[in-house]
Amino acid sequence: MRRTLTAALATLWLVAGAYAQQAGIQTLKVQGNVYLLTGAGGNVVVQVGEQGVLVVDTGLEHTADQVLTAIRKLSDKPVQFILNTHFHSDHTGGNDTIRKAGATYTGANVTGNIKDAATGAQVFAQDNVMQRMSAPTGQQAAAPFGDWPTETYLAGRKQMFFNGEPVEMIHQPAAHTDGDSLVMFRRSDVIVAGDLFLTTTYPFIDVDHGGSIQGELEALNNILDLAVAAHQDEGGTYIIPGHGRVCDKPEVLEYRDMVTIIRDRVQASIRKGMTLEQVKAAGLTRDYDPRYSAKTGPGNKDAFVEAVYKSLTKKK
Repeated sequence: MRRTLTAALATLWLVAGAYAQQAGIQTLKVQGNVYLLTGAGGNVVVQVGEQGVLVVDTGLEHTADQVLTAIRKLSDKPVQFILNTHFHSDHTGGNDTIRKAGATYTGANVTGNIKDAATGAQVFAQDNVMQRMSAPTGQQAAAPFGDWPTETYLAGRKQMFFNGEPVEMIHQPAAHTDGDSLVMFRRSDVIVAGDLFLTTTYPFIDVDHGGSIQGELEALNNILDLAVAAHQDEGGTYIIPGHGRVCDKPEVLEYRDMVTIIRDRVQASIRKGMTLEQVKAAGLTRDYDPRYSAKTGPGNKDAFVEAVYKSLTKKK
C-alpha cells in the first residue's frame, strides 16, 4: 500500500510529460481548487473559484495563448491575480498576455457580484524579482515592461484571501535566486515550490542572481516544515515543483537529503584544497547522476557541482 497514490501520480506525469510538447498544455486537478498546467516551460498553477482565477507563474511567452485557453476551460471568470515564484522567463514569459486578458476588481464578494473593474490582472512577486526584471530609466531591462510585477513585497510574506482560501507567498532568500517565493494554498493544502524543487534534474543554483546552496537547503527544509503527510506518509500536502510531477512530503525529503549529501561532499573537497576542476573530476555526484543529471544545461552534474562550489567559496 506504501506510496500507491504517489506512484499513480508519477505514472500519470511521465505520460503527460512525454506528450506535453506534441499535445500542448496538459491539465491535472491536484486537490481542492488547485490545478496544474504543464507543457508551457515551467509549471503553471491555477486556483479557481467564485471570485475568479489566480495563476502562479505563466510559462514561456510563446505558450501564453495556450495557457490562457487551458485556463478558460477551467473557469470563465476573470484572472485577477498572477503570482510569480521568481524572475526566470520560463515562469514569467506569459505574464503580459495573461495579465492583459484579466481584470482587477474592488468591492468583490463571494457571490460574484463584482463592481469597479480595472483593466488587467495584478502581478505579485518578491521585490527582488522586480529588480531583476527591470532597469533604471535609459537602460535595457532584462524583461519586457508588460512582464514586470505590478505589486511587490519585501522580506517575510505576502498574504491574501481569495476564493474562500488563504494564499501565502513566502520569501526564500538566497536560494534558487534572491527573489524566490513559495506559494501555499492553505485550504487546498498545496505548496507551489517554483524552481526551489525539481523532479527532473539537479537544482539550478543561480549564483549570479543571488542564489546559494545553503539558501536552497533552507528552502527545502521550509517546504518540509509546511507540508504534512497523510496516512503512512502518503498524500496529505502536495508539492508542485517548478518542473516535473506533483509530489508529496517524502519525495521532497529524499531530494533534500540528496542535495545535502552533495553539498557536504563538495564542502569536504574544498577543505582539502581541491580546485573546481578537481572537484568536478572527482565524481561526487556519481550515485545520483542516473536519476538527476540533465544531459545539458544548469541541471547537469557539472553545472550543479560548479554552482555548489562557487556558492560555498563566494566571499561574503
